[in-house]
Amino acid sequence: MVAQSTPHQDPLFSRPSHPIGYLAAVATLVTAGIHLFLGPQVMGFSQTLGILFVLNGLGFLGGLVLYTSRYWRRELFLVAAGYAAVTVLALFAFQGFSPDAFYMRGSLNPLAVGAKAAEVVLALCAIYLYSQTP
Repeated sequence: MVAQSTPHQDPLFSRPSHPIGYLAAVATLVTAGIHLFLGPQVMGFSQTLGILFVLNGLGFLGGLVLYTSRYWRRELFLVAAGYAAVTVLALFAFQGFSPDAFYMRGSLNPLAVGAKAAEVVLALCAIYLYSQTP
């Protein structure tokens, strides 16, 4: 009996190969978690905005799954950076282009600050990883 050989394939999923990739993954999980947590709450006053929150959170999680898969390509770092930047700008589009966008009922909203800080970190990590990936 002869053993059949199969062509070597990379595993479907793998860990980030660069330490900054781990930082990007954590930032992604933070912003995804915040959006998925807030989505149902936001639906209480705006169904459309609540759905956008949930979709945004799922979009970040989908990006993280893609990042850890063998289907990830260098160019997708730019897509990730753009996606994160657009979500930062979306806050200002909905709340106004001022620091007041981070306030809710007169108080600083720590979830808004956390989500946007994580998205900025993610965008910077993605740009860095794009520049460092051959």
